[in-house]
Amino acid sequence: MLFFEYGQVEMDYLKRKDKKLGEAIDRIGLIKRTITPDPFEGLISSIVGQQISSKAADTVWNRLMELILHVTPESIARFSIEEIQSCGMSLRKAGYIKGIAESAISGQVDFNSLHILSDEEIIKKLSSLHGVGVWTAEMLLIFSLGRPDVLSYRDLAIRRGMMNLYGHKTLSSERFERYRKRYSPYGSVASLYLWRLSV
Repeated sequence: MLFFEYGQVEMDYLKRKDKKLGEAIDRIGLIKRTITPDPFEGLISSIVGQQISSKAADTVWNRLMELILHVTPESIARFSIEEIQSCGMSLRKAGYIKGIAESAISGQVDFNSLHILSDEEIIKKLSSLHGVGVWTAEMLLIFSLGRPDVLSYRDLAIRRGMMNLYGHKTLSSERFERYRKRYSPYGSVASLYLWRLSV
């Protein structure tokens, strides 16, 4: 099992930059969040999990694994949309998964070379795929590619965590941006703590 990598350097930096976040970091300690280092598998997993509970997502994922055995573009391409749908997902989601596999096989997206692209290039490339929005691409940056500086305004839990931390009733994009700049270049680490603070 692999975890998002960070340590004392990143924690100390954020503590210096923001007193309130620093207090939360001291209180919570090191957060271990698992990652899926294969970005193709990570993307398929995130599509499966869209808009359903984590328990339901686990059930659907396990059924999909029983069907395809390994998460590769070729293993998905062997099955019809209806066979993928039968794992417990909507026809639309099954179509997205087939489409992502086809984009990998055709070379429209080279998942093996994503790591050499910038965050912005990856977001642009992935969000051109059906079923993949900017938020999904941002989550892939953190939880597959281990990018250090991702803080998503589109993530409701991150915004809620920020509002809880600083006592804001609302959070404008401008105010969010000020915090994002403050946390940079370790926005992903700040994200881990803000998610924890959102509950």
